[in-house]
Amino acid sequence: MASEHIENKLKLLPEKPGVYIMKDQNGKVIYVGKSKNLKNRVRSYFKSRQYGRRAKLVENIADYETIITATDKESFLLEITLIQKYRPYYNVRLKNGTGGYPYIKITNERDPRMLVTSYVKNDGAYYYGPYPNVYAADETLKFLQKMYPLRRCNGYQGRACLYYHMDQCLGACFREVPKVEYQAQIKKIKSFLNGNVTEAKQILTRRMNEAAQNLEFERAAEIRDQLNYIQATVEKQKIISHDYTQRDVFNFYADKGWLSIQVFYIRQARLMKRTKRLFPILSTPEEEVTNFIVQFYDQQDRVQPREILVPKSIDTDVITQLTGIPARTPVRGQKRALLRMAQENAKYVLDEKFRLLEMNQRKTVGAAHDLSQVLGLPSAHRIEAFDHSHIDGADLVSALVVFEDGKPNKNMYRKYKLKTVTHADEAASTREVIRRRYTRLLKEHSELPDLILMDGGEIQLNAVKDVLENELDLDIPVAGMVKNPKHKTADLLYGVNDQHVDLDPHSQAFYLVQRIQDEVHRFAISFHHDLHSKNSMTSRLDSIKGVGPKTRNKLLRNFGSMKKIEAASVEELQQLGISKTVAQTIHYSFANQVAVGEHAQK
Repeated sequence: MASEHIENKLKLLPEKPGVYIMKDQNGKVIYVGKSKNLKNRVRSYFKSRQYGRRAKLVENIADYETIITATDKESFLLEITLIQKYRPYYNVRLKNGTGGYPYIKITNERDPRMLVTSYVKNDGAYYYGPYPNVYAADETLKFLQKMYPLRRCNGYQGRACLYYHMDQCLGACFREVPKVEYQAQIKKIKSFLNGNVTEAKQILTRRMNEAAQNLEFERAAEIRDQLNYIQATVEKQKIISHDYTQRDVFNFYADKGWLSIQVFYIRQARLMKRTKRLFPILSTPEEEVTNFIVQFYDQQDRVQPREILVPKSIDTDVITQLTGIPARTPVRGQKRALLRMAQENAKYVLDEKFRLLEMNQRKTVGAAHDLSQVLGLPSAHRIEAFDHSHIDGADLVSALVVFEDGKPNKNMYRKYKLKTVTHADEAASTREVIRRRYTRLLKEHSELPDLILMDGGEIQLNAVKDVLENELDLDIPVAGMVKNPKHKTADLLYGVNDQHVDLDPHSQAFYLVQRIQDEVHRFAISFHHDLHSKNSMTSRLDSIKGVGPKTRNKLLRNFGSMKKIEAASVEELQQLGISKTVAQTIHYSFANQVAVGEHAQK
C-alpha cells in the first residue's frame, strides 16, 4: 500500500509524456521509466496488483520524481540517459542488461562508411542518436546507403563489388574516390539525420505510389514502413541537441511568494541531469534567480559549462560578468524549446507543492475544524484518544495518542501499565487511565484537550464522564468511536444521551476519526505485544532453578531474545559470569522444553 505522501502526489500527476524516477527510503534511484501519460503509468504501479520483481520494486519505492517532456520520444531518450547515469538496480534487472542504444555512425576514414553502433568513441567520427528503435535505425541506414552511398565494401580489391553495381557504394573497391565526392554525400547524410527529410520522403512517397499503381502492394507496404521508420528515427527532438557544447539551462516559475528553479545539464548533446530548488522569495524572482546562478557556480566542486542559457527576464551580461561563463537567451530552435521545458517542469514542481499543502491542510487543520463543526464544539485543535489491550485478561495496558490540528504528535503519546485492574474490565481500565492522565495534567497545569475520543462504546464513555465530572470537576467533551461489523470506523457516540452522530464517510472529518482510531489501536497493540513478550521471557527464566533477577536481567541484556538464550551453549552462558552449575541448568532446561514440545506435537 502506498504511503499517504505518495497517494497525495499520485492525484497531482499530469497527463503528459515524461520520465518518472523511483527512489528508495534513502533517496537512491532504483528505477527509471518513461510514459506517454505520466498519470496513468505511475498510478498503475500503486493502484494495480503487482507480481514478481515489479511487486518487489513497488515495495521499495518511498518517493518518486517526474520530468515532463514535450513528446514521447523525448521521454524515451531522457530515460536512456538517466538509466545510463544512475544504473538503477531494477532497470538493470528488468531490462536484463540490454547494453547500449543504437547510434548511426559515419566513420572517420579515408573512405568513410556508415554503420549502426551501440558505443560512442572519441575517434573523430560523426554520431547521431541514440535512437529508440534498433530496427528503425537499421532500416534508415539501409535507406541512406541506397540514397547517399559511401563505402560498403572492404576497400580496394581491384574490381567493383556487388554493392557498386547496385549503386550502394562509391567504388573504393576498384578506384580512388575523391574526398570531395565523399564530402558531398556526407553533407546530404548529415542534413537528412538533422531532420531535413522532405526530399527523401518525397522520393519514397513517389516510389510507393508507383509500386501501388503497378499492383506491387508488398513493395508499396515496404516503402510505407520505411517512411515510418525514418520519421521515428530522424524526428527532431529537444533532448538531443546537434552540437556537443556543454551548457546548463536555467529557468524558473514564481507564485504566491515562492520560487521554483530548474537546472538542466546538457552534456554530450544530451540532458544528463536535472537539479530543482524551491525557496521563498525575499526580493524579486529575477534577483533571486541571478543570485542563485552566481552561488551555483561559486561552489568549489562545480564543473563549469561552456555556456549558460537563461530566460529573457534575466540579465545575461550580469550573469556573464559574475560567473565568467557566457550567458545568453535563445529566441528559437532547440535551445529555446529546452528553456520552455525547464519552465514547465519548474511550474509543475511548485504547483505540486501548493496542492500537496492544500490537501494536507484539508486532511489536518480542515478535518479538525470539520469535526468540531459536526460535534458543535468551538475547537478540536487538540484531540486525545485512548484504547486498552490485553490477552485473556493478562498484561493489561492502555495507550494514549494525541492529535494536534489533525496531525499526530508522537512526542505526547503515552503508555500505561494498569495498576488497579487485574482482569478484563473495560470500565475499570478506563477509570484508571483517565484518572492518571488528567490528574497529572492538572498538577502540572498543562494544556487540556478540546476533545477526548474513546475506542469503545457506552461503557467506556460513562466511565470517562464519571471520572472527569465527579472526581476531577472537568468539563471536557467526550465521544466514542464506533466500529461497524467489519471493524472499520462507522460513526461517533456523543452528547448527554450518547446518541449516534453519523459522519459522512467521504468527509475529511470521517477520515480523521478513522486515522485516530487506527493509530490508537496500533499503538496499544504494539505496546501490549512488547510487554507480553518481555513478561513471557521473564516468566520462563524465573521458572528455572538458580536464576534470580540479576541473572535474568544479565541474560536478557546480553542475548536480547529467548531464542538466542535457548541456542546458547554452556560455555557462552558461563562467559557472562554465571556459574557452571546454573549455566548447565539453564541450557538443559531449555533443551528439555524443546524435547517435550516436539514429543507433544507427535
